[in-house]
Amino acid sequence: MPWNEVSVMDQRREFVWLAMQEGANRRELCRRFGISPDVGYKWLRRWQAGDHELADQPRRPKRMPRRSEAAVEAQVLAVRDKHPAWGARKIAHCLKRAGQTVPVPSTVHQILCRNERIKPSEKAPPSPSGHRFEREAPNQLWQMDFKGHMPLVNGTRCHPLTMVDDHSRYALCLKACANEQRPAVQRHLTDTFRRYGLPEAFYIDNGSPWGDTSGVRWTALKVWLLKLDIRVVHARPRHPQGRGKNERFHRSLNAEVFALRTFRTLAEVQLALDNWRMLYNLERPHESLGMGVPADRYRPSARAMPDRVPQAQYDAGETVRTVSSTRSYIAFKGHMWKVPQAFRGERLAVRPLDRDGHYGIFFASWQVASIDLTNGQPVSDVSEQVSAMSPD
Repeated sequence: MPWNEVSVMDQRREFVWLAMQEGANRRELCRRFGISPDVGYKWLRRWQAGDHELADQPRRPKRMPRRSEAAVEAQVLAVRDKHPAWGARKIAHCLKRAGQTVPVPSTVHQILCRNERIKPSEKAPPSPSGHRFEREAPNQLWQMDFKGHMPLVNGTRCHPLTMVDDHSRYALCLKACANEQRPAVQRHLTDTFRRYGLPEAFYIDNGSPWGDTSGVRWTALKVWLLKLDIRVVHARPRHPQGRGKNERFHRSLNAEVFALRTFRTLAEVQLALDNWRMLYNLERPHESLGMGVPADRYRPSARAMPDRVPQAQYDAGETVRTVSSTRSYIAFKGHMWKVPQAFRGERLAVRPLDRDGHYGIFFASWQVASIDLTNGQPVSDVSEQVSAMSPD
């Protein structure tokens, strides 16, 4: 994937952040970013030498004279004007990280009030307390969702697709989609997997395309993920707090992108999303990360996306049936048994359960249906249980 999206500097910075993490496989990162090792190491050397812009030509002097009080206030206002949704703590931390001498957040808040950037009655929110549940390491769990549709000036709709790593809050994918259908989602998943590798699991809701309104959670997208050995965990219905990190990400996205302007086309939205994703991952202070940025905690997965999606494997001697590509049935014991439509064209195994006359229908290690021969009952679907956990 060549560096032809967003800006070249953003791509270079993301590569450097990931390549500098402990244990990073730099040559593998070069392959995923579509550059040669020589180019990758060149940007690493420039970054380590102090060039954090990574532009083709220097844009600003490396050393700055001491700032006056008026200049500090101007810096605060410049950050606020560039990021109108940022509060005092984020602005103060951003300037401090850039090596500037800045006042405490309460003084930054006063500067914003004095210059009518915010109303005096808008008090800065209290510092976060307590501990939120999170996975122990990157790529153990990704959260994926659509941020609802939004109208465009040209009369069409945009459906923003988001993917966030549970441990680091790193935004792995942020795409302006024309619909919420499986082909588009699977295409964006493939691109994301090729760059960042495969997660262990996805945490998603029960809507299309990862779920089914009828309650059957075996979908073509889910089967594709299972082939890649990615577990799919569904949230409990009517419990959006279980997807707290993604919901919080959506609120930030709305406040910092969609609330500030209107868009004419999907291409305009995508450009804004690309720019904001880099800002969110590499620059924007995150209070739940101790004012760090997601890139401080994220590492690409060691599980690379395979060139070909593997097929389900079964032991020799097992009873294996191939589901018709046109009808979702398998033959067993002289009868035709219906299975979920998502498995059309797939190979399934029929295995005896712990009671006589009872069999399970399995896709690799996942049971997808059951058969009861004792009283002639038809096959019944077996959906994965929705998760009772809250990964927020």
